[in-house]
Amino acid sequence: MKKGKASWMAEVVAIHRAIESMRPANERVCYDAYAMKFLDTRFRIVARSNSLARFVHWYFAERRIPGGFGEIVARTRYIDDYVLQCLADGIKQMVILGAGYDSRAYRFDEMRRGIKVFEVDHPDTQLLKVEKVKRILGTLPDHVVYVPVDLSREKLDKKLFDSGYQRNLKTLFIWEGVTMYVTEEAVDETMAFVVENSGEGSSIIFDYILKSVIDTSCKLHVANKWKDYLARSGEEATFGIAEGDLENYLLQRGFCRIESVDDEFVKGYFSELNRKQATLPFFRFAHATVKPRGQT
Repeated sequence: MKKGKASWMAEVVAIHRAIESMRPANERVCYDAYAMKFLDTRFRIVARSNSLARFVHWYFAERRIPGGFGEIVARTRYIDDYVLQCLADGIKQMVILGAGYDSRAYRFDEMRRGIKVFEVDHPDTQLLKVEKVKRILGTLPDHVVYVPVDLSREKLDKKLFDSGYQRNLKTLFIWEGVTMYVTEEAVDETMAFVVENSGEGSSIIFDYILKSVIDTSCKLHVANKWKDYLARSGEEATFGIAEGDLENYLLQRGFCRIESVDDEFVKGYFSELNRKQATLPFFRFAHATVKPRGQT
């Protein structure tokens, strides 16, 4: 990411959501009315044109990484569904780690009913997002707190607590599109923070890739195409969890009520609409609840 500019990936994910949101209501997998508004002018032009959007979808997504588009919109839907479930279950706080152009704090009306949202992101990306939110909404919403953190130099806990985060409240942590790009130590530190600094019934939802993609034992051609694309973009995949190991991994770190789903599950979002949209078979989505204090 260039200094003073928003994350390129934040733009990429937002344009995928914007394109999907332009589909008719009975065809789309997810809906984000704000995604288009966060985009720069050039991306808005693409997203609003059906022909341009189809070309971009094929040329920049399916041709390069077959299933990449489907993975992002399915991930959005999966997390949206869980957020709504957690809101119904009475969460009091939400922390979005690596928020990018995430719009859940603005597009869910339930968020304005006593839910404090902490958006954590790199200062450069967050500064531009704050400017966009002011333009879109006219002012910054009272229920959202922006927490600029450069995790390469700063600790999450200090910045979050200084921003008003309360460790005794039931909280949902959203960690979308991040774990595969950070170190194992960083993942452990984040998981430990969630377990040690959140109220009863708190949970985390995140996506991850299979460890076989990292150690090159994965034989899927699309996995190699994905890694090559990352390399050309100056990124590198650094963390994954072995197939079948997630439950034990999270149990050891203080979680319970663990759910992990693969691409066969998320394909259900598309099959109901009779669309043959590919997803990435080496990605997984998961959520887990913090174990009650004293439970082993």
